[in-house]
Amino acid sequence: MAMKAEKSAKIAKKPVNVEGAEGVAIRVLISKEDGAPTFAMRLFELEPGGATPLHAHPWEHEVFVLAGSGAVWREGADVPVEEGTAVFVPAEEKHCFKNTGTRTMRFLCMVPVTAR
Repeated sequence: MAMKAEKSAKIAKKPVNVEGAEGVAIRVLISKEDGAPTFAMRLFELEPGGATPLHAHPWEHEVFVLAGSGAVWREGADVPVEEGTAVFVPAEEKHCFKNTGTRTMRFLCMVPVTAR
């Protein structure tokens, strides 16, 4: 496989159609299809009022908020996040991301390529 360098806007944006997701879209920027053996990088976009479903899974992930503001739910409380915030979600911890702002919230999310 060769190095990949591509504008995120050229990568297809797909709606997240799972129960509990509202106003969420994803672009899979780098994945095993690109030859990445360990991590996948995904760009999420949450519209104002949008949210990912409350869920947990057996893998960790790292998140970096690029734009907008919102909250990440953890242990029964919302933790505010905004542009420039880094978030670590350990394996098996229930969580969700919410856009509480007035503009699109965009964040990068890195997970193991084995994650679904």
